[in-house]
Amino acid sequence: MSRPDPTQAGLTTLPQWQALQQHFAAIGPLQLRELFAADPQRGERLVIEDIGLYLDYSKQRVDADTLRLLRELAVACALPQRIEAMFRGDKINSTEGRAVLHVALRAPATEKILVDGHDVVPDVHEVLDRMAAFSERVRSGAWLGHTGKRIRNVISIGIGGSDLGPVMAYEALRDYSRRDMTFRFVSNVDSTDFAEAVRDLDAAETLFIVCSKTFTTLETLSNAHAARAWSVAALGDEKSVAKHFVAVSTNADGVAKFGIDTANMFGFWDWVGGRYSMDSSIGLSTMLAIGADGFREMLAGFHAMDEHFRHAPLEKNLPVLMGMLAVWNNNFLDAATVAVLPYEQYLKRFPAYLQQLTMESNGKHVTLDGATVDYNTGPIYWGEPGTNGQHSFYQLIHQGTRIVPCDFIGFGQTLNPLPAQGGGDQHDLLMANLIAQGEALAFGKTAGEVRAEGTPEALVPHRMFEGNRPSTTILAAKLTPHILGTLIALYEHSVFVQGVIWDIDSFDQWGVELGKQLAKTTIAELVAAHEPKLAHDSSTNALIRRYRQLRDDAISGKA
Repeated sequence: MSRPDPTQAGLTTLPQWQALQQHFAAIGPLQLRELFAADPQRGERLVIEDIGLYLDYSKQRVDADTLRLLRELAVACALPQRIEAMFRGDKINSTEGRAVLHVALRAPATEKILVDGHDVVPDVHEVLDRMAAFSERVRSGAWLGHTGKRIRNVISIGIGGSDLGPVMAYEALRDYSRRDMTFRFVSNVDSTDFAEAVRDLDAAETLFIVCSKTFTTLETLSNAHAARAWSVAALGDEKSVAKHFVAVSTNADGVAKFGIDTANMFGFWDWVGGRYSMDSSIGLSTMLAIGADGFREMLAGFHAMDEHFRHAPLEKNLPVLMGMLAVWNNNFLDAATVAVLPYEQYLKRFPAYLQQLTMESNGKHVTLDGATVDYNTGPIYWGEPGTNGQHSFYQLIHQGTRIVPCDFIGFGQTLNPLPAQGGGDQHDLLMANLIAQGEALAFGKTAGEVRAEGTPEALVPHRMFEGNRPSTTILAAKLTPHILGTLIALYEHSVFVQGVIWDIDSFDQWGVELGKQLAKTTIAELVAAHEPKLAHDSSTNALIRRYRQLRDDAISGKA
């Protein structure tokens, strides 16, 4: 779906974009100190509270005019129509000719969503019901391994979206998981990843979930065959594969050839992108960990945000606001990165998950029509849990030369209360740090304030903080499966909003293909019995030769 006015040459020629540029010239020099001084109620007004989230954006470098102009830009870029097109099942992934319907994965059974005239909601719930029945058999001990032992270990094998989502969800919801079961994840084709995952496990008690839609993904299948060899060697029978392997795939022939009973194959659809798939059958390990009820609670959280995104007015719409602020910071404040800083240890893998979600979606250099963009698209997402990051990279965020907008995420209640030294709860100390960091970034410390503390003049420049660093704070009562789903969907839809404004396809990922294609040639050259004739550039040729030498010397004992 292109922009509604085909006479426009591109985003930067839109009057609404140019109005924002003029506005930035006027507001750019303003400090957050000034904005708060001029509006004492700013911290209470620039807040949206809905569906269990409290989002404070008052420390962003915006005013009422900024927000109005951003909304006008969103309308000019047909954001409301694009939102409806996605929910309607239109093929908005234009380069692959596919619908984009991760929202269908969490739709209630009573809804109806059509893809090429077919209602996909019953299909989704049929798979969910099969997942739930299988999970209950494993969790109850009714499913037994080849030797009659119950399953106590689950290893999910996947890569990219088939791994990052399940890993993040398991870590995030570990407090709700079965503590008498071990869950591990293998993604890297580096053999160490697999070796360490199984080192202390009993094959007779271990179930592998092989996650590959096509059942041809090189890294995943390499690890799956390593798992098969390890399991069969320990159990002594090829037939044992059927009791210790299940598949998340649509390739029944490939699954059966591997030795997996296709009755234990759980499918998903081409309208589900990998990085949007953790609430599909790719989340089977999540359901095994937290149970079917917990998984459905998480889906309900996703759906609550979907409904909010679809129906809330733009000025009160959480993902729209997040997405537009991201555009403002990226394209007008020239902020190249975003730090996601969850003050919740269970969310330690959330920034890594968002890296793929945001950077694979919006790391694009051409518009939907194939024209080269003349503006920056997707920023770099990164982060660590608080308070760990405070003792590593916060120095750059506070006093460095680059603006790094921050998303702080915190909760009113911890899942593991501990008394703090000096009284109170340790969680209070954690949240005090979250709140203080946002305040410090926004308001800093002037040279005069530093001098008033008695600081020697030579140290004043070192101890002053410029401030005026933008941040958003998201609070919720407690990390639950429902709130996790809500948070993930918030970022999913924010990514979509940004992509609509930038006029790019947020749902393809052609950039991951070239390296994989070249690797197919290179692997043949690395394993050739005799040094092959190489036709790469001089660096690549030299690296191939040096690797072969290092490997062969190590094998022969020369290294």
